[in-house]
Amino acid sequence: MKVGLHYANFSHPDWAHTLTERLTETVTIADQGGVDLVTVMDHWFQMENLGGPAEPMLEGYTTLGYLAALTSRVRLSLLVTGTTYRHPGLLAKTVTTLDRLSGGRAMLGIGAAWYDREHTGLGVPFPSTSERFERLEETLQICRQMWSADNGPYDGRHYQLAETVCVPPPIRQPAPPIMIGGSGERKTLRLVARYADACNLFGDSAEVVGHKLDVLRRHCDDVGRDYDTIEKTVIGAGSATAPETSEEFLTRMAAFADLGVELVTIVPTGDDPVAWTTHLVEKIVPRLAEL
Repeated sequence: MKVGLHYANFSHPDWAHTLTERLTETVTIADQGGVDLVTVMDHWFQMENLGGPAEPMLEGYTTLGYLAALTSRVRLSLLVTGTTYRHPGLLAKTVTTLDRLSGGRAMLGIGAAWYDREHTGLGVPFPSTSERFERLEETLQICRQMWSADNGPYDGRHYQLAETVCVPPPIRQPAPPIMIGGSGERKTLRLVARYADACNLFGDSAEVVGHKLDVLRRHCDDVGRDYDTIEKTVIGAGSATAPETSEEFLTRMAAFADLGVELVTIVPTGDDPVAWTTHLVEKIVPRLAEL
């Protein structure tokens, strides 16, 4: 099983003076220590459960561009891009640029978006849930077309592009992989089956994840997709770092691995993400690799 590091919280002690240095050291340790995927959030305001808009939040793709220059092996993605945040043609160009400058390590993590407060706060339209999913599907179609040999028009309900030109193309061929985040059984997992290379599920329990994967398998059968070609990942599976909980965590991960989960993304906890990540790569990454 592989490990992803999701750097979601910038509000560590003295963050006003050390935010960049702490992020830099944490991700460097992850890159050198065997972590497979590094992700940051796609938000303009910090989430309410991490303190809300008064707490620091960096723009996601700018941050990934910075991390691309620091690292040499980890894959890089947002977890996940909000479909409402960028025009899909520009999003495809942004991810392509990240892929080129990182040597083919970019992934498009994407979802339907949900944080209405930051949209209202910064004056960005926030459509209904149904429309956001419509826009998400069109965005997936546009990105796929931008990363293909077809540079002609795209005429959708919400987006119309006269030319889907993307030069230079991505290094990763045939395209940067797409990961769709979320566990919705009717819409999200159907989109995974139709368009995605990876899913990202909430790792509440092996029972819940197993059920979601069964739903995904049925969607794959419906659209004629090979279920085994989709990378299965989870997030929110608990802490991996405290010595007294490490064995419990590894036991839980073994149950996920038995379901076919290939990567678990973990969020650093506490005030020192550098020490947290050092423990992760020294004590947890090698054990998970055995699963």
